[in-house]
Amino acid sequence: MRREREATEQRGASERERAMDPEVSEKPLQQPGECWRFSVLYLCFYGFMAQIKPAESFITPYLLGPDKNFTREQVTNEITPVLSYSYMSVLVPVFLLTDYLRYKPVLILQSLSHVAIWLLLLFGTTVLQMQFMEFFYGITMAARVAYSSYIFTLVSFQSYQKVASYSRSSVLMGVFVSSVLGQLFVTLGDVPFFTLNYISLGFVAFAFTLTLFLKRPKRTMFFNRRALAANGSIQSEADPAHATSVTLVSEKQKAPRGWHWRDTALVKMILELKNTVRSPRLKLWSLWWVFNSTGYYLVVYYVQILWDNIHPSRENRGVYNGGVDAAATLLGAIASFSAGHVKLQWSLWAELVIFIITALQAGLLFLMNTTNNIWVCYVGFVLFRSSHQLLVPIAIFQIATSLSKELCALVFGINTFLATILKTIITLIIADKRGLGLHVNNQFNFYIGYFTLLATIYLGRGLYIFIRHRQAQKAQGTPKQEEAVTSLAAEVDRTDSHAHTDCSKA
Repeated sequence: MRREREATEQRGASERERAMDPEVSEKPLQQPGECWRFSVLYLCFYGFMAQIKPAESFITPYLLGPDKNFTREQVTNEITPVLSYSYMSVLVPVFLLTDYLRYKPVLILQSLSHVAIWLLLLFGTTVLQMQFMEFFYGITMAARVAYSSYIFTLVSFQSYQKVASYSRSSVLMGVFVSSVLGQLFVTLGDVPFFTLNYISLGFVAFAFTLTLFLKRPKRTMFFNRRALAANGSIQSEADPAHATSVTLVSEKQKAPRGWHWRDTALVKMILELKNTVRSPRLKLWSLWWVFNSTGYYLVVYYVQILWDNIHPSRENRGVYNGGVDAAATLLGAIASFSAGHVKLQWSLWAELVIFIITALQAGLLFLMNTTNNIWVCYVGFVLFRSSHQLLVPIAIFQIATSLSKELCALVFGINTFLATILKTIITLIIADKRGLGLHVNNQFNFYIGYFTLLATIYLGRGLYIFIRHRQAQKAQGTPKQEEAVTSLAAEVDRTDSHAHTDCSKA
């Protein structure tokens, strides 16, 4: 009777403890709210509509045409470089404010920046106004992190992969539809570039109204977690493989006597990140992300100027930028999907695969920069862009496979920031008029050399790893071969012995 009474008292005490502290409760993880499906659908619809900007593929011919009448040198060496500077200056503040302000305000800022871009394109007439246009473009690019991470606050951990595919697909579909619409307006509808910008302004204004009805999430990755924990709002969302890392931000936090900057979740995550950077796989794919994405985006920024240099056009006839962007987006999506089915021993073949893709990109850039046929240049760019997209999901998987969601977001943020710094330095040296101010063909000569150097480094590293692997195989295989020979010799001896015995008996 005494034992039963003690057990009953213990159960009652534990139940009272759970009632007093919501974090101690052992409730199973549930989907947040009954309307999460509608929220995901609405966010994907917004992601689709935010990409509908039919004039985006024709900005360079519009600036060089009679509507604005800027020179190629002004567009190449004064206007376009501002995009890199703007992106670098706002990336870190936007990354931190996205989580601190809980996503929705940053999405509103992104939509307002889109509206400002097309107002400046329509009514701006000076180089300074076009530089402000590029500045707002940098804000919209930096704010993409708000959309890509917002959707994870709507569902539980088990649904992350599914909803991530939904959000990514909606963005790619939006880019594809936007490019196709722009090309149809220009080619079949004979719509002037100026009118096309008015149409784009209408679409981005509609996307802005959609952001006003987005629900502001209660959960964040880095900030606001202490207040939410006090209300019992935080539940562990990690799978067992990531439990160690996620405890940094989801473990129970007792009310401290005094605040210290080392107690913040972001600082704790940075300190833990020091223990993971030694991973060869993490270093390889992070370096690929930094260096290859730098060259990739520089090519994307300046390729329209290269097209105009090969095939100058001051009217909408004969300009197929929208069709090229649509083809590149579609083929890139197919490449990204196909990458998910590639089965390789990445610890052995990763560097050699990266070498093949990087060498192909260098060859395509050489072809684009030396041809006088605009269609050859178009095809080269489509293949260049899709080859990069082939490795992006592989890099994401290789980086994220051993990290928690929070640490993964931090690593991608750091990689993107380092790539942005490198991109800005290169832009300042070779493109800006305050630097070398190179012609677009000379800039592409630099990009060819850049990708060739990267391919050479990947080849050397890949051969080194392959040779070491073969040597290790031989070193491991020699004792096994000697053991097999010894075993075979012993078997032969036993067979001969049995045969000799049988013959003696006979």
